[in-house]
Amino acid sequence: MAGRKTMPAEHGVFQPRAVHPLQILFFCDSPAASASFTLCSDAHSVSGVHGPSGSAAFVSDLERTENFVNSPCLEREGRGRGAVDGTQPGSSSRLLWRRHQDSQLEIIHPTPPYPNPNPTPPRVMARQRLSLLTPLALLGLLVGLADLGHGSTGEDEDYYMQELLTREQYNKVQVLEKPVASIPDRHEHPNQNPAKKVPKGKADSSRQMDKATADAKSVKTPNKKAEKNKKSALKTPNSISEGGQYSSMKEECPPMGLETLKIDDFQLHASTTKRYGLGAHRGRLNIQQAHEDDLMTGLVPEMTAAVVREVDARRLTKFTGVITLQAGAPSGRESDWVTSYKVMVSNDSHTWVTLKNGSEDLIFRANREKEIPVRNIFPAPVVARYIRVNPRSWFNSGSICMRVEILGCPMPDPNNYYHRRNEVITTDDLDFRHHSYKEMRQLMKVVNEMCPNITRIYNIGKSHSGLKLYAIEISDNPGEHEVGEPEFRYTAGSHGNEVLGRELLLLLMQFMCLEYLSGNQRIRHLVEETRIHLLPSVNPDGYEKAFEVGSELSGWSLGRWSNDGIDIHHNFPDLNSILWEAEAKKWIPRKMFNHHVPIPEWYQSKNASVAVETRALIAWMEKMPFALGGNLQGGELVVTFPYDKTRSQGVTREQTPTPDDHVFRWLAFSYASTHRLMTDANRRVCHTEDFAKEDGTINGASWHTAAGSMNDFSYLHTNCFELSMYVGCDKFPHESELPEEWENNRESLLVFMEQVHRGIKGVVRDLQGRGIPNAIISVEGISHDIRTAADGDYWRLLNPGEYRVTARAEGYSLSSKKCEVGYEMGATRCDFTIGRTNLSRIKEIMEKFNKQPIRLPIRQPQARRSRERRLGT
Repeated sequence: MAGRKTMPAEHGVFQPRAVHPLQILFFCDSPAASASFTLCSDAHSVSGVHGPSGSAAFVSDLERTENFVNSPCLEREGRGRGAVDGTQPGSSSRLLWRRHQDSQLEIIHPTPPYPNPNPTPPRVMARQRLSLLTPLALLGLLVGLADLGHGSTGEDEDYYMQELLTREQYNKVQVLEKPVASIPDRHEHPNQNPAKKVPKGKADSSRQMDKATADAKSVKTPNKKAEKNKKSALKTPNSISEGGQYSSMKEECPPMGLETLKIDDFQLHASTTKRYGLGAHRGRLNIQQAHEDDLMTGLVPEMTAAVVREVDARRLTKFTGVITLQAGAPSGRESDWVTSYKVMVSNDSHTWVTLKNGSEDLIFRANREKEIPVRNIFPAPVVARYIRVNPRSWFNSGSICMRVEILGCPMPDPNNYYHRRNEVITTDDLDFRHHSYKEMRQLMKVVNEMCPNITRIYNIGKSHSGLKLYAIEISDNPGEHEVGEPEFRYTAGSHGNEVLGRELLLLLMQFMCLEYLSGNQRIRHLVEETRIHLLPSVNPDGYEKAFEVGSELSGWSLGRWSNDGIDIHHNFPDLNSILWEAEAKKWIPRKMFNHHVPIPEWYQSKNASVAVETRALIAWMEKMPFALGGNLQGGELVVTFPYDKTRSQGVTREQTPTPDDHVFRWLAFSYASTHRLMTDANRRVCHTEDFAKEDGTINGASWHTAAGSMNDFSYLHTNCFELSMYVGCDKFPHESELPEEWENNRESLLVFMEQVHRGIKGVVRDLQGRGIPNAIISVEGISHDIRTAADGDYWRLLNPGEYRVTARAEGYSLSSKKCEVGYEMGATRCDFTIGRTNLSRIKEIMEKFNKQPIRLPIRQPQARRSRERRLGT
């Protein structure tokens, strides 16, 4: 602190020692019982009392402001906080004081420091104190009583104090200038080395689960690669000017939310656009084009010096950098990107200040090609409300088009009551950060050690580079299939750069462990009645590539595919075509079943283009009797359900329902309706499709056709009903967004798991009470059957209603009964007991004694003659 004075408790008036006019600190040893104060200075008029608790007095008509700073007297009891304003011709100042619980009073003067040419003598100051002591003491008493009567919370006081500190402190744009490098010619491709973003393995906070000890700490330790990349990013500036080279400050803010849609369309402006559909609102980082003919050309090349893209933060914001990307869709045929730009800031949108290095405008190097985003960190943070990106050069064959993301930290705004009261804040004490492969494995180990009785870690195989595909099982008897208990699975990360689903599953396993230990009855019931499997990273190789560069710099495709370039989610065999061909030839059910469609032989050959991760998934799906599953994707807010492939050839979009379409629609709606944003009709669409009008759900084929999807394969080859949850517009959100994304999806994740208990369940047994595996369960009116597991138990997802259900197995007689599904949660029990047929019993006896039935061919004429002889004719 700037100055400190310690006095005995009996001293009611004391003089602080002002070492620096920016801050004066009073300190008193004694606590107090009431709140009152007296301020003394050369001022002779007190204009009134103001503040949320009546604790701020405004004093005006100071002869010299600095005299007030250097020669106040104060008499107080108790604690409080307030402000004193003083004005004089040609200058203004503000004194802020704040009394803490520990009897410290802090006075802050946020105007620039200046010398005091005429210090007041101590004797004069004493007379001034005595002359103003009585009236100001009365004022202080009234203020103290108002403060006690108001009963304002500490939160409101903090917001009020912060407002006083920031409203005038940042009324002018603040830019710290440092030297930079030389300006290239227009349309030139400047040599650049884009700075890498700090990898997300670096944690911003140290929050962890309470009962995790040494292993929990190891999970939070950032890896060495993250530290190395952070240092290299700070050493690689991307801006140019006529001075020398600069080094950016280490301070960096998270993205403001252009990609995550926290910044709405009305906050984005462009000086020139071709039409509304291609306007400024389409300039968000990683936003996708609507159709093949919808080229992204948000800004046109005319009016070169005036072409800008502007963002209104709607409050004072500390801007620290800009990320740019080409304007067309990634891998598209257009080539529109900006190669250099300037940055301007303003507080009123009329007067703009260009970021400078000395006397020269600061010019930042932008993109060299369209696939890789480029991040530029400012030499020093800039505080303002508006920010503009002004292109200076662009690709020769393209136009002035770009997507941007702004890095910025909102300044405290006590007047923004709506923002304060509507912030999404989680109360769950979880590890909210991005995890590398090693950190993911360590975190799963921590969860297993915290809840060893209900968790088990195992792997289903390896990735192309040899990384194990780890899964965690959550059940009251881990490692064991219990008869009558359904099995559920969540998978994530089949596209390695869609990392939100991966982190949501890591958060889910932490949450379920902690809530189970705390006695949450809902979680306990779910764990005790369900065998849950969570596979957070199907494509760890791809994730590591995206994780290496960080959230905003991974782009739309880096890490999407496996190491051998395969899209794992759409790498499954196309069983739709096989089934539909069989139906067209009327082979069902004589030659082929309507379920458990076999995998073609060519797909199982070693030379087939099948990822090792896909083969591992198929083996896992065939081994475990899953009844319901969800795979978490990214880049949209919607839930899709089968079929994902259109039935009509050559059609890219067509409604293609399954026989269980009504069940799939309910399952999709159960997730979307409990998500905080999916069904919100007022939310901004992620790209171009408005799924909210469809209740946040859509048939996969009616969105875009995709053969060999995981959803279709799971439905046609196994008993599992699989859906895809696109859990966020941003595939790789910044670490600071994870708590809010968890709140958006937490209830949905739990509700969807609970749907595995909707429908009917039971066991198919023989007359001796033994479970019959592979028995077929058919529901009248639904041309899709399921089969029993190894112990004879089954789970058939159905909506409420009355159904005629039939159980049959090879060598057994049929058995049918009516089963009613209610609206309450919990599957209806529907068991079957079936006996062997006579033919199957004879075959069993003959095979048991290694004998075959003897069939003698008898010619018809001989048989007739024998019969005639017996009759004597």
